[in-house]
Amino acid sequence: MLTIDQATHDAIIAHARRDHPDEACGVVAGAIGSDLPTRFIPMLNAAMSPTFYEFDSGDLLKLYREMDDNDEEPVIVYHSHTATEAYPSRTDINLAGEPGAHYVLVSTRDGAHESGPVDFRSYRIIDGEVTEEEVSVVESYEDGTRHVPTEQKAEH
Repeated sequence: MLTIDQATHDAIIAHARRDHPDEACGVVAGAIGSDLPTRFIPMLNAAMSPTFYEFDSGDLLKLYREMDDNDEEPVIVYHSHTATEAYPSRTDINLAGEPGAHYVLVSTRDGAHESGPVDFRSYRIIDGEVTEEEVSVVESYEDGTRHVPTEQKAEH
C-alpha cells in the first residue's frame, strides 16, 4: 500500500494538469527504508510528448546525487497519461528500474486536466510484473508532522 500525504497527492495532480497535453513526470523522494514520500521533485519531460515521458539524463543524475547526499531514495516515480487510463504501458513496464518504488500514474483524459476527479493509481513493477496497490491519502504522516511539498525543478 502507498501512503501519501494530501499535499503531495495534490501536487502530483497539479503537475499532471499543468503539463497536459504532454505527459508530466517526477519523483517523490524519502528517507532510505522509510517508504514515506516526503520530497516532491517535479521533473521536465525531456520527450515533451503526450504519449511518452523521459527524464533528462543530466537532471536524473543530479537528482540521484542529491538523494544520495540526503540519504534518500525514490519512494514514488510518477507520470501522467493524457489520453489513456492510469495503467502502465508496455514501455512504462520496460523502463521501471526501481523495484522498491511505487509507480504512480495519473490520467488527465476526458477533461480531467481542467477539473474534476482524476484517476490516481499506484503500482509495484518488479521484473516486468505489475501489481496494483491501494493508495491511502492522509492529512499528515503518523508522527504528527505536516509535510508541505516544495516544488523543485531540475536545473538545466
